[in-house]
Amino acid sequence: MKDSAVENNAKRKHTLAEVLRVAIPSFLGIMVFFVPITIADKNTILLDHLVIWCENLLGENSQWYALLLIIGGSVLPIMQKFWRQGFGIIVFTLFKFIGLILAGMVIIKAGPAALYEPFMLEFLWKALVIPVGILVPIGAIFMPLLVNYGLVELVGTLTQPFMRLAFKVPGRSAVDAVASFITSFAVGLLITNKAYLRGEYSAKEAAIIATGFSTVSVAFMVIVARTLGLMDIWVVFFLATLFTTVVVTAISARIPPISNMDDHAENREATPDKGSRVATAVAEAIGVANSPKSFLNLVKDNLKDGIVMTMTILPTILSVGTISLLIEKYTPAFDYIGYIFYPITLLFGMENGLELSSAVSTSYSEMFLPALIMAEADVVSKLVAGITAISSILFVSASIPCIMATNIPISFYGLTVVWVVRTALTMVIAIPLSMGIASFIM
Repeated sequence: MKDSAVENNAKRKHTLAEVLRVAIPSFLGIMVFFVPITIADKNTILLDHLVIWCENLLGENSQWYALLLIIGGSVLPIMQKFWRQGFGIIVFTLFKFIGLILAGMVIIKAGPAALYEPFMLEFLWKALVIPVGILVPIGAIFMPLLVNYGLVELVGTLTQPFMRLAFKVPGRSAVDAVASFITSFAVGLLITNKAYLRGEYSAKEAAIIATGFSTVSVAFMVIVARTLGLMDIWVVFFLATLFTTVVVTAISARIPPISNMDDHAENREATPDKGSRVATAVAEAIGVANSPKSFLNLVKDNLKDGIVMTMTILPTILSVGTISLLIEKYTPAFDYIGYIFYPITLLFGMENGLELSSAVSTSYSEMFLPALIMAEADVVSKLVAGITAISSILFVSASIPCIMATNIPISFYGLTVVWVVRTALTMVIAIPLSMGIASFIM
């Protein structure tokens, strides 16, 4: 029925008002999320400018704002009676309570000296918790411009052949992928979850997108490159990371556990007739833009979802991130996990293979850790650590609880298995790629 309506709509001529109803909000959304502009000598996307402006406006009050969100994130599971929702939810709720305690400690500067070593509690608080707490709600406010006025349908229909062939997902997921790379994995997950709830993605497709596209933003990739001392080859590093992530996602979509998930979706995007893809794309976009729901109601709904997601992930970022840093610094736990990937480094004859494997394994807890650990290593090891941390995508301090906060039916165990698969695949690709890059630039 839907395909027939779209086909009929594609055959008629559209008015200027209908085209503008798609074009104007979509243009504004693109400007906010994707187009870098220079303000006060800083060149970045408008959303990032807004985040910086809010951080400056809040000043020291930003810590109280973050604390308020963490309190909300700790109270919410109690209201939802977390003790009835299974062992995994209970564990994550305990981490939220720990995050609340750590937030109070960092604000009043209390606690053991070990917590205040460089790149420990205060680093996570200032570099991750506060910026994420501001970024996600602001991104949610402007998200309707991207997802509710036909842009995703337009892009999705046009890119459908490539996205289907490469990743086995709908074409509209291209917007989810770009939103994650340009803004934040949390913003991309909000878009993905909305589409899944509307029946536009199957469980399998939503899982592919969430675990394959929702990596850290380009802005944070810059932080990783800077920490590793790779900014002089930033473009090479970015392209190598992008290539690896794309290939790994294409492979992981075709193997368990994701390949075994349910692939039924109620409202799949239309498949255009041969030669009518552009007309169908425009018709789909106009049909969505004509939705009777007001922009203010859309903003209200998205802002609510954004705040709930922010409250869900902030305390976990702080607690899991801090605990992981302490474990890495004072125990050999990650060395043992690293043995999973050690055979890959042996296969390629890397001299510091065990050290690299151990560093890469820490990305499971917090994706930034490999960059910190391998900051003084050789170029090949730096490249592998940076590429793997980003391409493996899943980490317990943020992206995993963020995915679990959505309605996508994939368990903590399933996400852990996907992390192992993605990390191993990434290393198989990243090691020879990094060796080639190093030989070329040296």
